[in-house]
Amino acid sequence: MKRDTPRLLADRARLLGPNVSTFYDDPLHLVKGEGVWLWDAEGRKYLDCYNNVPVVGHCNPRVVEAICAQAGTLNTHTRYLHDGILDYVEKLTGTMDAALDSAILTCTGSEANDIALRMAEGMTGKRGIIATDATYHGNTALVSQLSQSNRPTVGFGLGQYFRFVEAPDSYRNPDPDGTIFAISVAEQIAEHEKSGIGFAALVICPYFLNEGFPDHPDGWLKPVADVVRKAGGLLICDEVQSGFARTGTHMWAHQKMGVVPDVMTLGKPMGNGHPVGGVVTRAEILKTFRGGYRYFNTFGGNPVSCAAAMAVLEEIEDKQLLANSRTVGAYARGRLEALQDKHLCIGDVRGSGLVFGAEMVLNRDTKAPASAFTDQVINALRHRGIILSKLGRHKNTLKIRPPLPFSTEHVDLLIETLDEVLSSTPLQP
Repeated sequence: MKRDTPRLLADRARLLGPNVSTFYDDPLHLVKGEGVWLWDAEGRKYLDCYNNVPVVGHCNPRVVEAICAQAGTLNTHTRYLHDGILDYVEKLTGTMDAALDSAILTCTGSEANDIALRMAEGMTGKRGIIATDATYHGNTALVSQLSQSNRPTVGFGLGQYFRFVEAPDSYRNPDPDGTIFAISVAEQIAEHEKSGIGFAALVICPYFLNEGFPDHPDGWLKPVADVVRKAGGLLICDEVQSGFARTGTHMWAHQKMGVVPDVMTLGKPMGNGHPVGGVVTRAEILKTFRGGYRYFNTFGGNPVSCAAAMAVLEEIEDKQLLANSRTVGAYARGRLEALQDKHLCIGDVRGSGLVFGAEMVLNRDTKAPASAFTDQVINALRHRGIILSKLGRHKNTLKIRPPLPFSTEHVDLLIETLDEVLSSTPLQP
């Protein structure tokens, strides 16, 4: 059945329920993707500056071929022997510190983070978890408690196990060497211990993407990692958004931030759109988890998923997408900084590699967030064929996170269109 937009929206509400959100005031009906481009049902072409899931490009030929070839040969669960999962985990862990040598494959990042929290309990015998107050790590009953902005209104009495620290903000509250953040975490560790719950783990995105990817120097996480280890807890790095060459300087953001996590979680881009997630950790942690929990995932690590994920790693390597992320990202940041000189609404420009953006403000002196204005800008860009979004505590930072094959020509189109939109959109609260 071919539906027009009103019918699509009505049928979504009827069949999927009232809380299934869409992007933009005028939702997009997408029907095709290729590389960094998307097409809607009317044939209009859009530059994708947002989606990190198709990390090596929409409908990447290598990934599509790998999925089709394996699906046409065999697909089953991991209780049968298969080379695919072993080959993939070996290649994946080969991109990391030698200590991170074992993995569990899942279907989603939420599942991966759920496992990570149970690993922390298994290793420490405690349940106290710390996260930032402006983050998101998934939607299982356990993991959803990590999010302050999307926290469920009902649950299973799990809230007592979670404590929060203020998310870092390099624009409004600079913390150049990470000391302030480390002290905040130490304070919450002490509160967990005093309560009798005890401290098990700190869970963070090492590049703080949901928090607005604050500008921090390489190695910034070392102080807080020291605090966590001294207290006997685990450092869990959620690399669902920040990994796979996204920051341009390193394959993984925790490498850029100067730490080796005890547990690292993966998701979204791992299979370029095919549902794959994972947990990478030390052998001793995985052994403890396996001994304490009966865990099996029917679809996690199946041959087709592993083929898709392997193709992603091969594409990043063969097409030198890490280097492309670094080069194009630096060019994009430079062009945004030039745009900042022209438009007073741009209070701050930041980012590394192919995650970059601009924080919109009503006044540069007061740094008052221009949240409603940011919404207007994003919707205006959508109507001009540019797809991006927003994030941060005030939802006033442009979230520009395109597929890794993004080029300088694509940057030029983005910046020129953004310049037009900023010039024609009144700045108002």
